[in-house]
Amino acid sequence: MERGDNQSPQAQTARILVEFLEAAITSIVFLKGVYPSGAFERRRYMNVVVQKARHPELREYINSAITGLLPFIQKGLVERVAVIFFNSENIPLERFIFKLSVNQSYGSKVEEAELEFSLRSFFIKLPVVEPLTKVLPQDCRWEITAYFRSLPHASTSKDAELWIPTDTKEWLQPPLITPVKSMSSEPLGVQLYLEHPSVSELKP
Repeated sequence: MERGDNQSPQAQTARILVEFLEAAITSIVFLKGVYPSGAFERRRYMNVVVQKARHPELREYINSAITGLLPFIQKGLVERVAVIFFNSENIPLERFIFKLSVNQSYGSKVEEAELEFSLRSFFIKLPVVEPLTKVLPQDCRWEITAYFRSLPHASTSKDAELWIPTDTKEWLQPPLITPVKSMSSEPLGVQLYLEHPSVSELKP
């Protein structure tokens, strides 16, 4: 990914955020135990130990999904990125939501070290969250879903063609929300929270 002083503050921020999201989503999938631990390997990122996917298809899915969002994050079009875990009936059981904000009017120099220091705390917090998460059934599946503030047009952006409207089932009742971590360091704001179905939603 291109680095350099000639990038706009929004482009620099989007690059850092995309790298962070790829590592964070991999760590979430590892945390949930969807795959054997041998499908991952430890590596250092932002001065903390995180998990990296060893399996080529898993690594490629996460990488292509998140890097495909780069131009839209840069323009401030992406509101949320979610990692959603489903049961065998395709009903969401749990959602990890990253709410994103990239200040489009910010014109000063981006202090990358400050951004990375703020984002690093998410990796420290994630293992602590595990007791608050659900135990997933063996036949569960998961996906990455992006929620756009406004839909990009496929005719004007080749990257937009990679994204298709989701047919994910929604909960009928407002979800139970558990805040995990938030940060704000201009021009970036990130919130991570968990969503679970309400008790009434789970009743047959």
